[in-house]
Amino acid sequence: MRDTTKYLLTAGAAFGLLAGITHTALSQDKGADNPIKAAMQKYHKAPKGTDPTCKIAGEGKASKADLEGMVKAYTAMAAAKPPQGDDASWKDKTAKLLAATKDLHAGKPGAADAYKAAVNCKACHSVHRPQ
Repeated sequence: MRDTTKYLLTAGAAFGLLAGITHTALSQDKGADNPIKAAMQKYHKAPKGTDPTCKIAGEGKASKADLEGMVKAYTAMAAAKPPQGDDASWKDKTAKLLAATKDLHAGKPGAADAYKAAVNCKACHSVHRPQ
């Protein structure tokens, strides 16, 4: 009976470990293939105590490299299908965000204010973010 119990416990632990690894790998792949999630994680979130890149960009203080990355990320995001909501609304919001980011990158006057208006999280999330 002891050998059987050891075998079952070992097999259960191995199965649990494999299930955890598989779940983690699948979750990471989903995010990597999702341009919306990738842009949000990279440019709209930051570790506690630091400002996200989108806030720094709204202050007109983002680096050229960050702005170039944001233009690429927002271009991919604009081409993606919204998780929910109207496609026309998605195209309008992402087009404004992309245009404002390109203006920031080009150093156009007033671009930071236009970017702040376009990066309105609640306006987009309330319509397009799944609950």
